[in-house]
Amino acid sequence: MPRSGASGLRIKSPDLLIAESGADLHGHGLRRSMGLFQLVCFGVGAVVGTGIFVGLSDTVAQAGPAVVVSFVLAAITCVFTAFSFAELGGAIPVSGSSYSYAYATLGERTAFLVGWCLLLEYGVSVSAVAVGWGQYLNQLLGSLTGWQLPAALANPPGDGGVVNLPAVVVVLLAALLLVRGIRESARATAAMAVLKLAVLVLFCVIGFGAFRSGNLSPFAPEGLAGITSGASVAFFSYIGFDAITTAGEEARNPRRNIPIAIMVCIGVVTVLYCLVALAAIGALSSGQVAGRPAALSLIVDRVTHSGLGGSVIAFGAVVAIASVVLAVMYGQTRILMSMARDGLVPRVFARVSPRTATPVANTWIVAGVFAVPAAVVPLDMVMNLSSVGTLAVMAVVNISVLVLRRTRPDLQRRFRVPLFPLSPLLGVAFCGYLVYGTGPATWLQFAGFLAVGAVVYSLYGRRRSRLGTGTPGSAPDGVGDHLPKSRLGDAPDATCAPSGQPAGATGTSAVTTAAAPAAREG
Repeated sequence: MPRSGASGLRIKSPDLLIAESGADLHGHGLRRSMGLFQLVCFGVGAVVGTGIFVGLSDTVAQAGPAVVVSFVLAAITCVFTAFSFAELGGAIPVSGSSYSYAYATLGERTAFLVGWCLLLEYGVSVSAVAVGWGQYLNQLLGSLTGWQLPAALANPPGDGGVVNLPAVVVVLLAALLLVRGIRESARATAAMAVLKLAVLVLFCVIGFGAFRSGNLSPFAPEGLAGITSGASVAFFSYIGFDAITTAGEEARNPRRNIPIAIMVCIGVVTVLYCLVALAAIGALSSGQVAGRPAALSLIVDRVTHSGLGGSVIAFGAVVAIASVVLAVMYGQTRILMSMARDGLVPRVFARVSPRTATPVANTWIVAGVFAVPAAVVPLDMVMNLSSVGTLAVMAVVNISVLVLRRTRPDLQRRFRVPLFPLSPLLGVAFCGYLVYGTGPATWLQFAGFLAVGAVVYSLYGRRRSRLGTGTPGSAPDGVGDHLPKSRLGDAPDATCAPSGQPAGATGTSAVTTAAAPAAREG
């Protein structure tokens, strides 16, 4: 059996992850200010945006009126994986999300690649979402003032422009709000989530008022292949619900609230998406919707014969997409913070400002890096690649549930995956099915992306890993420093067990003892 210090096979016990983050105490220098309602709004804020307001027309182009089936298929994939996220989010309530889950089950190398894919999911999603924001902002400006930004400043190269200035602006505004504090960010996200849900409900009322059953025929012009391709595109609309788990150190009662928030978020979003898709196709034929920018505003304008309704939808889209940028950037910074604690990325990403209790430098670096592709990359070039990266992460999360049930059956779980082990196995199968629908070109791009990640891990992460070098991790109130060095390094004991072996009572006791002083101080 390989030792836990062997490259790639280092496994970090859930007890150590929780102790180092202070997840059962008061967080790693972070403030616990998010209740259940804020978590649900945060999830909705991270999900509902470009995918439905902009990406709907691309999904319709693939599936025709069967777009509703594509949304259901994408939702089923998310539901199975949401069960796994809910169990792991309650059992290991830390900011690392799926990165930390992989570290606790499949080893350091897999965890790093999961974190690498999360950079793709969250980072590229920010860029893609920001691109869509510019489309609706111009629509809104045109409706209200009759003036729009010049195409050269409102579109990326390849879409008739030079630089997408609105995309850069929304990324920087989101960063400014995030560094002010999580309480302010949570309040803003909640307000924007409620507003955009109201706008989509208004769209459904208008769309169903003009519903024509003839628009649904032929229902699936491209057959099963079109539905599958549409589901792969529609899946982009669901990306972001896993960001709820990145709030593990800033949520109140995370073991209870995170699983509930995930399931409520997925349920609300799925029902809403199916209703919006059906209302859109019922009000206007698929041929008129397919490939059209700002499709929802177009539909309302055509149905009401007025620009006022379209302006309302455009305003809702501007707010909705801005909230996605805010929530997804939040998730990105918390993933990097967890990886920095483990030494797998530079330490600057783990620094938390004592004044704002936020990772300020981390946030501005992320904003600066991802404002660039937001300004110059067309939306359709990144949607599929981001979706494949997310599907790969989701498959790993489902596998992590299977492994953790076997290696740590004693771990406290406030939520358990139903129909275990069938549910996570179906989650893996559906993820693979949607990856198949993205096409060979996207597979090759993703394979190249993973290869680069493996090189980065070999040259940087493997050598600087705190678990590999036995360096104590950074923890609140010195929690990590109270742990014996052997439990942070190569010794194959309870806290850092070899792959496939459960942690014993000794490791749990050490973590509990270490956490006790911090608990008394808090």
